[in-house]
Amino acid sequence: MRRASLKRQICILGSTGSIGRSALDVVRRHPDRFEVSGLAAHSNHALLAEQIAEFHPATAVLADEEAAARLRRDCPNTTVLSGPGGLEELASKPVDVVLCAVVGAVGLKPILRAIEAGSRIALANKEPLVMAGALILEHARAHGVAITPVDSEHSAIFQCLHGHRPEDVACIFLTASGGPFYGRKRESLAQVSPEEAASHPTWNMGKKISVDSATLMNKGLEVVEAMWLFGLSVDRIHVVIHPQSIVHGLVEFNDGSILAHLGLTDMKFPIEFALAWPERMASPMGRLDLARARQLTFAAPDFSEFPCLGYALDAARQGGTATSILNAANETAVQAFCGHRLAFLEIAEVVRRVMESCPGSVQTNLDAILHADAEARRMAEEVIHQLAH
Repeated sequence: MRRASLKRQICILGSTGSIGRSALDVVRRHPDRFEVSGLAAHSNHALLAEQIAEFHPATAVLADEEAAARLRRDCPNTTVLSGPGGLEELASKPVDVVLCAVVGAVGLKPILRAIEAGSRIALANKEPLVMAGALILEHARAHGVAITPVDSEHSAIFQCLHGHRPEDVACIFLTASGGPFYGRKRESLAQVSPEEAASHPTWNMGKKISVDSATLMNKGLEVVEAMWLFGLSVDRIHVVIHPQSIVHGLVEFNDGSILAHLGLTDMKFPIEFALAWPERMASPMGRLDLARARQLTFAAPDFSEFPCLGYALDAARQGGTATSILNAANETAVQAFCGHRLAFLEIAEVVRRVMESCPGSVQTNLDAILHADAEARRMAEEVIHQLAH
């Protein structure tokens, strides 16, 4: 066990993305508390090289082999690994906290390796829990590893639940901004571009999560994530549209009282909380001015306008590998949309067809999950091809 006097060792998987950059800014603000031991990115060689020069991690990973070769030449004092195996090897190195902020299913195996190494998980990558929640939590319990959520909504619920008995909780509420198209009729969205869909009104996020927010799939994935993190059935997790993005989560107790978590729309707050947990550090960041906020509004989501949310809830109720299939179909469809191979409204159509056609399994072991993931991606590509012709 590390002595309390030492800085907390942090490994960041996905350091060049939005969450990773924000996490490094938190480290930059607290150099006496945190030290970066490892960084990983997909292919952004230039930015990762800058991060290595500033934070001096012992190990870095680039998934792209060619970019990794360039990084080795530019950063000779850092061990540079590459590919999915490199990501798993980095995650296997014991540290105080592994922040998982990579995008998509690729985060699953590194999370399992980090748990096996005994590192606490600060989880920003929701897809692995959607794919394999039972497996991850079973793994974490077996190794005595805590999982601290980084998503603003789950961090909010985590904080509101602190000190309360699980049996006293009636339900929780996850808030959603509604994304850039809230209030628009579905038929008006037929020709929207990936750039429009990624233009989030209140949060600065990566492209994939921004598109998921525009379809409300992001909130559906968060419901599944919350089921596993907080041990609640899907019917005790509610979604409310809250365009101001000031209230990040609410917990209703059996006596009818509700606790809410409010804060600025800045991911550095939940990141800082997750890295410092169970402590709360004095933060140099801004403060919420309630007088200037003036109005907080809430509304029920419209499932006919945003069907992806309904598909996610259906998969959550079905259980087994249904959520793995949902996630794979959505990842494939969003990638096709961002590559201009699919229309925005067709994202939901791909998910619907794959969910209806791809047989799920009650098994939730790693082999079953990976098989369901691969089969759903294959089927999604077939549907995308059909829609294009």
